[in-house]
Amino acid sequence: MTLPIREGKRKTASRKTAASPEKKSSGRRKPSRKRNTPGRFATELVGRVGELRLKYAKPDHRTIIDHSYVTTPWKLFPPIYLDDTGAAYTLLVNPSGGLVGGDYLSIDMSLEKNAHVLISAPSANRVYRTEGKVSDQYITITVGPDAVLEWFPEHTIPFAGSRFRQILHATLAPGATLLLWDAVASGRIAREERWAFTDLENEIRITTASGRSLLERYVINPATDLGRVGLAEEWNYVASFYVVNDALAPEVWTRLESKLVPILDERPGQVLGGVSTPNVPGLAIKLLARRAPDLTYMLDALWAVIRKEVLNLPPVSLRKY
Repeated sequence: MTLPIREGKRKTASRKTAASPEKKSSGRRKPSRKRNTPGRFATELVGRVGELRLKYAKPDHRTIIDHSYVTTPWKLFPPIYLDDTGAAYTLLVNPSGGLVGGDYLSIDMSLEKNAHVLISAPSANRVYRTEGKVSDQYITITVGPDAVLEWFPEHTIPFAGSRFRQILHATLAPGATLLLWDAVASGRIAREERWAFTDLENEIRITTASGRSLLERYVINPATDLGRVGLAEEWNYVASFYVVNDALAPEVWTRLESKLVPILDERPGQVLGGVSTPNVPGLAIKLLARRAPDLTYMLDALWAVIRKEVLNLPPVSLRKY
């Protein structure tokens, strides 16, 4: 792991000469050029640029991190191996607790041929209130030939008054498999902050080796003249689950869809969901849920079936510590 070194400014003593006589100090500090309004802070000083670059390879029976680069606030821990498949289970850790206005966090991840990576996070992604600046998260993923990426971070919680923009672009080589989960809460529900954020923008683009792509893009602004966020307004959680692989036979997707639909119908009134066939080889699942336990149950149930049908692997038991 390569850590950046922050260089401080070096203080240099000035040389006194006859041409530059010494000035007497008044004992007072020079006032700053920028004065803040009492009780407020300089919002232009808030925000941090954080980078996380990960390159995975599979030299033998295990997938390893072949190269990494990380800057604050990201933290990187060695992969965990939960079973004998050699899949590298990696936690995305942001110990700062969340994103503030002006933050720009990026993830650049690549998987070499045959690598298998499972990504998650120990807790939800919180986005705090901002007085104007957007909190940005930009993710670039490259999945190599016959490699597998299971992307399952925790859901995002946009606080009241927050502004969040996430862009995720994934490119798949021939034979690559991507299981991608993305979920957003309506806010801090226990504090009655449902749909109280300022705005939220999300873009997911998955491009296969043939050049065909799947695109999900939406912008939610609860303060618009409509005063509504559409069908999702009465629900507390919105989620997407994408499964893409260009090497599987069409009948695999047909069989998988027939097994997923009954799961989505298990909790009527608590979960609303559907499965569709996107413009790339695979399936797209959209979910609305009222409670976090319902969302978690659906994720686990759907993931288990998809893992079995697509990867021929049993369900995985995630560790969050």
